Amino acid sequence: MNKTELVAAIAEKAEISKKDAEKALAAFTATVADELKKGEKIALVGFGTFEVVERKAREGKNPQTGKKIKIAASKAPKFKAGKALKDSLN
Repeated sequence: MNKTELVAAIAEKAEISKKDAEKALAAFTATVADELKKGEKIALVGFGTFEVVERKAREGKNPQTGKKIKIAASKAPKFKAGKALKDSLN
């Protein structure tokens, strides 16, 4: 499912226009991104949790040359599915 299909599905389920659904989706994704940038955690009970994980600096190998390289520390977004979401899939 791509963004257009997601907007259409949201509009249908919420019985709103596609334009309003697109605004709602944009607001949701922007809010999640803003909060993660601040280092906050977003918990949607039953659905899941968005959080930031910190990856330590480490050594790696360049697969083309085999030379060792240093990989810098970084932050990455992480989503952990909630119990209700997991249960709905089985």
